Amino acid sequence: MGCSKNLVDSERLMWMFSERGYKVRHNPEVIDGEIVVVNTCGFIGDAKEESINMILSCCEAKSSGQISRLYVMGCLSERYFKELNKEIPQVDKFYGKFNWQSLLTDLGQPSVNNETYGRCLTTPRHYAYLKISEGCDRRCAYCAIPIITGHHRSRSMDDILSEAQHLVDNGVKEIQLIAQELTYYGKDLYHEGKITELVERLSDIKGLKWLRLHYAYPTDFPTDLLRVMRERPNVCKYLDIALQHISDNVLSNMRRHVTKVETYELINRIRKEVPGIHLRTTLMVGFPGEGEKEFNELKEFVRDMRFERMGAFAYSEEEGTYAARHFKDDIPEDVKEKRLSELMAIQQEISTELNSSKVGQCFKVIIDRREGDYYIGRTEYDSPDVDDEVLIPVIDGQLRRGCFYDIEITGAEEFDLFGKRIHR
Repeated sequence: MGCSKNLVDSERLMWMFSERGYKVRHNPEVIDGEIVVVNTCGFIGDAKEESINMILSCCEAKSSGQISRLYVMGCLSERYFKELNKEIPQVDKFYGKFNWQSLLTDLGQPSVNNETYGRCLTTPRHYAYLKISEGCDRRCAYCAIPIITGHHRSRSMDDILSEAQHLVDNGVKEIQLIAQELTYYGKDLYHEGKITELVERLSDIKGLKWLRLHYAYPTDFPTDLLRVMRERPNVCKYLDIALQHISDNVLSNMRRHVTKVETYELINRIRKEVPGIHLRTTLMVGFPGEGEKEFNELKEFVRDMRFERMGAFAYSEEEGTYAARHFKDDIPEDVKEKRLSELMAIQQEISTELNSSKVGQCFKVIIDRREGDYYIGRTEYDSPDVDDEVLIPVIDGQLRRGCFYDIEITGAEEFDLFGKRIHR
């Protein structure tokens, strides 16, 4: 359940099981097998509810004899370990975010060798997620992640480079670089930011065709990273940078340590220094202090910036956070949902216009899969699962998964493109 950082942990655990003779598969849609492990998310209310529902479904499967043993790990059990143990005794054992490797030894298996980079990829074998750190030091008012994962802890650069080389040696062509806060990388370990050097060294790996950057932070953004993005052809012209809001009042309440003017300046600089870059951002509506004036500022910001990719969600109070202790969650849920719908309607119109402007253009596309009468691919401006896809008719000729093709865009919808292969 949850984010791609959890997915990496799951892939690692699956590999450890597989190495010890277990038959392992990843299928959240079907609950069966002798042992089921649920990796949970504890970020916001909806994610927690989804994780709880999955656990309860597995408990029912255990009671009916469909499965034999049930284990739970991840962020939800890290945060609510005592409560879950008390409330859901059908689970054989709960593990947190960082001690899940104990599951193997608890099952009587040999201790784990941490010096290898084995993973059973749940993604298509041509792309993988690469986690470079854990935790976060930013302490935004609304966010429970630091409560769950603790302080930012960078992996060593050599360790990351070794894992990246291992992935590429095993057929990975595209790496999604991930962290809770990518641009903070190295400050704890090397006493200075090292994300630019890391990206530069990763881009030197022979055979790595695309490197994509996820979860940057606007405050103290390392602008020297833009040079690498501009100069290195295998560093995708794509940046996932969560901005959350634009009103100075709301940003201050959120403890984001950035202003409206600074945000506008940063976005304009990124686009100037990396021509053609596609920006993905996430925005929040309904945070305490967001009146109609502040929400109108946010709508104006979205119209001004015309983000190529944008997601949004409504604020939900998380116990233990600064916001829960210092602000009253007094914006009604129906108002939050109305604002969320308004904001996404604006973005849908922008996305439709931007996609329509690509009709007639040619892009390099990687093929992820086939669905019915279409091959499904992505451009360098699209991250798996969250961004646009390119649909190419099967009658256009046989295309191979994990291979790149020149595709002319022939049609567009708000969140998808249609294309045909160009034979050169």
